[in-house]
Order: sequence, then C-alpha cells, then structure tokens
Amino acid sequence: MISGVVWADYQFNLREPQSALARDVYDLHTLINLVCLGIFIVVFGAMFYSIWKHRKSAGHKAEHFHENTTVEIIWTIIPFFILIGMAYPATKQVLAMKDTSNPDMTVKVTGYQWKWEYDYLKDDVKFMSTLSTPRAQIQNKEAKGEHYLLEVDEPMVVPVNKKVRVLLTAGDVIHAWWVPELAVKQDAIPGFIRDAWFKSETTGTFRGQCTELCGKDHAFMPIVVKVVTQEEYDAWLAAKKQGAAMAAADNSKTFGKEELMAKGEAVYNANCAACHQANGAGIPGAFPGITGSAIATGPIDAHIDIVLNGKPGTAMAAFGNQLSEADIAAVVTYQRNGLGNSVGDVAQPVQVAGMKGGAEAAAPAGN
Repeated sequence: MISGVVWADYQFNLREPQSALARDVYDLHTLINLVCLGIFIVVFGAMFYSIWKHRKSAGHKAEHFHENTTVEIIWTIIPFFILIGMAYPATKQVLAMKDTSNPDMTVKVTGYQWKWEYDYLKDDVKFMSTLSTPRAQIQNKEAKGEHYLLEVDEPMVVPVNKKVRVLLTAGDVIHAWWVPELAVKQDAIPGFIRDAWFKSETTGTFRGQCTELCGKDHAFMPIVVKVVTQEEYDAWLAAKKQGAAMAAADNSKTFGKEELMAKGEAVYNANCAACHQANGAGIPGAFPGITGSAIATGPIDAHIDIVLNGKPGTAMAAFGNQLSEADIAAVVTYQRNGLGNSVGDVAQPVQVAGMKGGAEAAAPAGN
C-alpha cells in the first residue's frame, strides 16, 4: 500500500487452472491467441512490406484496376477455414462446460445483495456467505489484508476430485458466480435456475467474485471455494450439521438482552451495515438511517415485519429466508437498543417465528 492506494495483483494471462475443464479453457485461450497473433503478423507484415517495397521514392507507381476475382476468392476462403478451425474446439469446449450430468454432489447457490447462500441439497446444510473484510480496511483506517475484498465468513467447501453441480438463481437482482481457477461462470437470475459444474483436481482455496453489476456493494460480493480431502469434507459436513441443530435449538430459546445485543451487532454488521452504515446513520437520499427512525423506535411488531418481509419498491430486502428467527430477533433488538437508540424492549425468536408462520399461512396458495 502506497499513500493509501492499493496496488492489486495483476497478470497477463488466465489464472493457473485447477481442473481439467479449466486447463482445456486455458489451452483454448492460448490457441486462439496464437491464431490471432499469426493473422496479425501475416496481415500487417504484408501491408508494411508492400508499403515499403512499393513506395513512391523507389520509383513505383500505383496500379489501377477495378477488381481481382482470384484475390477475393482467396481472402474469403482462407478466413472461412480459419474461423471453422477456431469454432470447432470452442464449441466442443462450451458443450463440455454445459454437461452437468452425473454429478457427485449438487449445491444450490442463491445470490442476494450482497451475499451468497449455499444449500447442499442432499445433506440438509444451508448457510450464507458474506464478505469478511473488516470495514476499517474498506474505509482506509487499517492496512489492507492479503485477501482484501476476496474473503468471506463461510466459504463453500467441497471434496477434491468430485464433480460438483452448481444450481444458480438469485433472490433479488441478477448476479453472476465466477471462480476463474475452476473455469466456472454462470449468471444467477431471479426466477430461473441455471447450472454449471466443476471438478477440482487439487486441494486449496480458490477465490472469485460476482461479475454482474448488482448494486451499491457489487464489488463486496466475493466467492470463496475451499477444496479439501474427502475426510476433511466429511468432518466439515458433520460440524455444519451439528451447528445447524444448535441454531435450530436457538430458535426456541429465550435470550437475555445482553446476549441479543452481542449477537445482533454481528448480524447487523454482516447484513445491514452495507446500506444503513456501521453507525446506523444510513446514506442520505439512498438508504435511511436506523438511528432515531420511526421503524426502530416504533412498535416492535412492525420492526420485525419489515425485516422479515422487506419493503416492496425499495432496496429493503426480505430477510425471512436468509436469517434464522434467532438472528432476526437479535438484530431487531440491537437496532432498537443500539446505534443511538434506547427503546428498551427486546425481540425473542418465538415472537419472530409466530409472525413468520402467520405470514406464510396468509400467503396465497402456490406462493
């Protein structure tokens, strides 16, 4: 870092491939570049040679002719075969990238502003993955870390040498899931399911980003895929299931105010601070503040409702399907008793569950 400026890593080629699919993409990219380089050398070489060889100062005079059928046929046929030669391996590669048949495992990935949800369909494991770079680094109050803006609190974990099918969709706007070392990139579109796949041949941590402009914090929506051995994956999966069971137990627990405040601050920083800001002041004209707001200081049921269901026509997203009842109770309590507010009341998970259940029961059939 020099004078507050971050100098990002750069390179002149694709990232080192970590799968057979990525290696094929890398080789195809190299082949196409070599073909283009050859065309450049031949065309511009002939042009500059002709300009120099037949210059006026050497006594040459311009020829005057209307057409040359032979030349026109040649410069039509040659590019035709060049394009066919390039199109065949490119089409073959695209078809291979679209072949999601016979996967070893399937993970549903849902994009939200500005986080990812991973749902391991056959293993009953689901979690959110959010940027973990400290706000102090983003605001230039601390030195940038090694993986600045490319680190998350919960990476996607998969076993090595397993074909992973990724089902992609979005809950708000269009996003795109991209991990270059694994040669996987696919749009995540609300209301549609797209799929892609990858099979890493090496263990390690591979980082990507959302590549579809999706709003204010588009640049703060990284993707981290951690590839581990089968034994490590089994242990991780068991731990996640145990954690999910504990989280489910929290949804029926009655918390003290201090517990809710501590938990709520973490939930707020991970899910709310991007818009409402870490101090609750919001961004005038764009995102309303929490401090002193009618929602945060008004009836608690209305506060829970807007967190659960969002506010149509605004940037306020619905968190009912993103956060647990305990998380929503905690963040509501934190907003009402922190960030300059001191209402004094608290929300409990059972209260959130009751409102969530009532909303689901009232929803029309088919929703």
